[in-house]
Amino acid sequence: MATAEQLKALVKSHAEGDDSRFYSIALQVAAGAARGGKNRFAQEMRDLVDSLRKSIGKSSTRPVPVAQPRGELVGLLTANYPSIRMCDIVLEPDVRQQLDRALLEQRQQDRLTAKGFHPLRKLLLIGPPGTGKTMSASALAGELQLPLFTIRLDGLITKFMGETAAKLRLVFDALIQTRGVYLFDEVDALGGERARSNDVGEIRRVLNSFLQFLENDVSESLLVAATNHPQLLDRAMFRRFDSVIEYPLPTGAVACEVIRNRLAGVVLGKIAWSKVKEVASGLSHSEITLAAERAAKDTILSGKSSISTANLVNALKDRHTGSPP
Repeated sequence: MATAEQLKALVKSHAEGDDSRFYSIALQVAAGAARGGKNRFAQEMRDLVDSLRKSIGKSSTRPVPVAQPRGELVGLLTANYPSIRMCDIVLEPDVRQQLDRALLEQRQQDRLTAKGFHPLRKLLLIGPPGTGKTMSASALAGELQLPLFTIRLDGLITKFMGETAAKLRLVFDALIQTRGVYLFDEVDALGGERARSNDVGEIRRVLNSFLQFLENDVSESLLVAATNHPQLLDRAMFRRFDSVIEYPLPTGAVACEVIRNRLAGVVLGKIAWSKVKEVASGLSHSEITLAAERAAKDTILSGKSSISTANLVNALKDRHTGSPP
């Protein structure tokens, strides 16, 4: 049956005329009823939502309106509607496959919940900086036509050391009240190993609270956590996620695809791609993108009509020189 928070959210969304949010919460109630064995009530709720949507001519794929954070959430969340899609980013095939699976289950969640199964909702993205983790969260939101809410946990802990658990509760309440993609960026700032000898008690208590919130979260929002330092995470963190997706540095083939994708609007000369692959090795997606942009700018400013292998190779070498050791 509906929780107190869901009932309040239903009333509030109705008062604000937010139909998409109202339907989303109603379907959450139906899903909760199904999990509790009240299948008839759950089906009646789903049928009611479907009939209401049809009666006012609104599609179930209508984007959820962005609700800007208010009150105590200001400073903890930023909200936007990403326009980026999965076709706009270049990823390793295994990473793309796992993201596509999450999208499929999200889009077919009604079919899954009707049979007592839960769609993938909690994703942990790990890997070096610049490999596409944050961009993937944006693409997931864009594909699902949901708002992206970003939580910067490093700032949260720094500013609200004694109140972080209470602030986290507000964030997880928001997951229930407004369906969206919630990105916990730099989650290692919150989920560090509890056994570290230099940790303070407050941080361990915050981690325990975060683990409990993850365990108890039954919202319909998609929760995405990202970290560049998975070795710093407490091992219990990994068990709280439905899927852990590792983002490696790009292979040679992916590096070339990143370059082609970024330079689609300019003319490429006869490129020695084998040489490009060799020089691009060890660079991240974002570094390769910056190098491609540099090569294009150099070509335009020099008055040449096409980008050469030398342009790309020199720009990629510069990224290696400027990269941290």
